[in-house]
Amino acid sequence: QDYYGKELQKTEDLKTNACITSARPLSKVVRDALEHIHEEVVARYYGCGLVIPECLSSCRILDLGCGSGRDCYLLSQLVGEQGHITGIDMTEGQVEVAKKHVAYHMEKFGYRKPNVEFFHGYMEKLGDAGLADDSYDIVISNCVINLAPDKRAVLREAFRVLKPGGEMYFSDVYASQRLSETIRKHRVLWGECLGGALYWRDLYSIAEEVGFSPPCLVTASPITIGNKELEGIVGDCRFASATFRLFKVLGSSWAGPGQAIYNGGIVGHERELVFDANFTFKEGEVVDVDAEMAAILQSSRFADEFLIQAGGAHAVALQGCCC
Repeated sequence: QDYYGKELQKTEDLKTNACITSARPLSKVVRDALEHIHEEVVARYYGCGLVIPECLSSCRILDLGCGSGRDCYLLSQLVGEQGHITGIDMTEGQVEVAKKHVAYHMEKFGYRKPNVEFFHGYMEKLGDAGLADDSYDIVISNCVINLAPDKRAVLREAFRVLKPGGEMYFSDVYASQRLSETIRKHRVLWGECLGGALYWRDLYSIAEEVGFSPPCLVTASPITIGNKELEGIVGDCRFASATFRLFKVLGSSWAGPGQAIYNGGIVGHERELVFDANFTFKEGEVVDVDAEMAAILQSSRFADEFLIQAGGAHAVALQGCCC
């Protein structure tokens, strides 16, 4: 709270490169939406990676660790007036910045009533903020789960508030090994999103334990620290910014591999949908998918955008992991 609420006043105050890693180029729709966001909200934003999934019209989205609200106001435009965005953050000063600009953005977007709300609270205890079971289509977070001491609690709460078929789509920092206590207790490394980074293999075991489908890696890029003193402390540990998607697939009837045909109906991705590092769907093309991907596409908000059929003699068995 002290680091993000007092010590950091603008993006330039960050001590390393960790929070300014860009995962992949932004689409024109997203770039245009960013132009409409208040300059104070943008200046007080410290996220990394990309947390803008596809197929968002009218969705209910929860942003964990929303900070000054940049991603919330961006998504507000993409879900439309019929959608809804909730942001929650533990740093009161950041939430105040986000709340201060609600009226400004609603007028800018031409909305009759607000489709965003912000809460001061903890992502490990979403119930304390009144967030109900099965109430969101998507949960996002941008470089904040590393700041939570109890990662299991965060994923457990995200799973609880997601509707069946819902998705957790999030960017974060991952480590090549489990971190020493020296690194984990270093104040600046923690604030810079490195000291609390999860060993990437542990994400897979925690996701399975909570009930999510196996993580699908979307993008990953190495992080350079750019600070000699801090580099000496982390030693041979390496860090990466990675975006994953997890789905709440309950009791799927899909048992084996199949074939998926994308209908080209998602705005901004009409010709091609890059779903993750393993699966790219081109309009009208037959793509062999494993049982897990078939179940995800069949049970999620993507169901109307795909024809899923049995078969696929050469169906892949990739577990979504390219780490």
